[in-house]
Amino acid sequence: MSVAQRRRISTLVMNRFARNMLARASGGSVALSRVWPGRTDRLIIAPHDLRTADATRAAEIYAGRFVFAGKIVNCHGRSIFDLDPPSEDWEVALLGFGWLRHLRAADTALTRANARALVEDWITNPANKRRPVARRADVLARRVISLLSQAPLVLNDTDNKFYRRYLRALAREIRFLRYTMVNIPDGVPKLQVQIALCYTTLCLANQAGHIRSASKKLSDELQRQILPDGGHISRNPGALIELLIDLLPLRQTFAARNIAPPPALLNAIDRMMPMLRFFRHGDGNFALFNGMSATSSDLLATLLAYDDAHGAPMANMPHTGFQRLDAGPTTVIIDTGPPPPPGVSHDAHAGCLSFELSSGISRIVTNCGMPTTGRDNWRPFARGTAAHSTLTYHDTSSCQFVEMSAMKRLLHGAPIISGPHEVESYREIVEGGTLLTTSHDGYLAKFGVIHRRVLMVANDGARIDGEDTLSPPQGARLKGADADFALRFHLHPAVKASRLSDARGVMLVLPNRDVWTFEALDDKVDLEDSVFLAGNDGPRRTAQIVIRQDARHAPSIRWSFVRSTASPAVTNARRNARREPELPL
Repeated sequence: MSVAQRRRISTLVMNRFARNMLARASGGSVALSRVWPGRTDRLIIAPHDLRTADATRAAEIYAGRFVFAGKIVNCHGRSIFDLDPPSEDWEVALLGFGWLRHLRAADTALTRANARALVEDWITNPANKRRPVARRADVLARRVISLLSQAPLVLNDTDNKFYRRYLRALAREIRFLRYTMVNIPDGVPKLQVQIALCYTTLCLANQAGHIRSASKKLSDELQRQILPDGGHISRNPGALIELLIDLLPLRQTFAARNIAPPPALLNAIDRMMPMLRFFRHGDGNFALFNGMSATSSDLLATLLAYDDAHGAPMANMPHTGFQRLDAGPTTVIIDTGPPPPPGVSHDAHAGCLSFELSSGISRIVTNCGMPTTGRDNWRPFARGTAAHSTLTYHDTSSCQFVEMSAMKRLLHGAPIISGPHEVESYREIVEGGTLLTTSHDGYLAKFGVIHRRVLMVANDGARIDGEDTLSPPQGARLKGADADFALRFHLHPAVKASRLSDARGVMLVLPNRDVWTFEALDDKVDLEDSVFLAGNDGPRRTAQIVIRQDARHAPSIRWSFVRSTASPAVTNARRNARREPELPL
């Protein structure tokens, strides 16, 4: 480990240690009594919940079947909060109380009584105070928002005693939420806590004097985390969905209270909405970068209903570090940015210069992505460069992550401690199409090489030509004796791939029967197994196109994807002709 990497880890550890010491110094009942600003005796308003509700799940919950994160638990008459959770993801879903919306969707006297019984069980069960997951900042914030937004369900037709117990329990949750602010992971969890605390000042009585303070803290966090082009500082496209699904109802709640929303909130929403269209492929799913998993189509459709622009996606997001090339029905989305800051890089991937390709509603080239559940099992593989459609030098990722398990727990994950510093991209319109020239120095410090990738998309979208090159800086030499590298293109599971007889190409048949052909100019092409992790039904087996070379003998690989709906005979004739792709390099 280099000196710079050790210094980076030391800084992260010391920051975490300082926050822990601050938490202990302010601990105890005295500190908790000070963080709840005033007493409250009633709820003023319940915010709207934009998440999709399924009334049929209310019957399952009433029957004692709790289905979360792909796991089923039957409580058989026992308290669901007394049972051992089958997974952490399941426990997070249970303790976030988002399932209350399903009971509200059913809207019957039985489901209302069931909701009250479950909330009462949570309030009175002493075991809940000992659950570590229950006190996690993101889970606590989600539970507070759920208890506020679903209050009409729980409190309808209830007596005054339960009403007051509910408010006391909610006040206790808010005290804990404020207490977690000194020891909270950076990024989305910190912003979710500020959103939840802003909700509390708007929804509860006797909090008017604290609305300005909560709005100011939320505004500061939005300005820090939402970049000028609308992306999130973590560079994870999924963060946009997670945040907007709470920010949009928050804007409505300000309006319902006849209070002007803070300008930073309005500006953040206006910047984030176009990014939803930027990351979408033709099938409606998001591109798989930096921890993105399966796209929640119902949530995305709800959010897009609030998009007033309805215009074409922007082509360049320079602050977040992505480029988009649209031509005809073809879309190419490329990662052209350095890794995020270490404090928000716990889910970031080493996918610099990777790209995804789609044609109409068919996705062709993807990254492996991350599964919705069981992420820890796949995390080491999914974050590596080899899980992305780009070049991997000597089986090494372009970013290095914290590897010691004890350090991971202390730092809330495995942040990136080194990676590309200089990532360049240049777009120009040339004869016949759009040319994008990119490069990154993620392999420079260790191996002495820079990865350059050139992409050209034809005006009609029927052809994508590319060249990947490994070269040392001017006047330098390759480091080490090993200079092997591999160029990978992971295919979507819906694509049927067949290796051509000359071993220099692959025929790709899409679900709509369109045919694309991948060809390498002078290199042997292999078709190997891969895995698509971001499927709605879990990881799925798929294939990847792989080209292996030695940088000392062949530092450059030229390749192309060509669309053709012609018959196989015509396709073979074109392949035999082997027209060389022309890149204006």
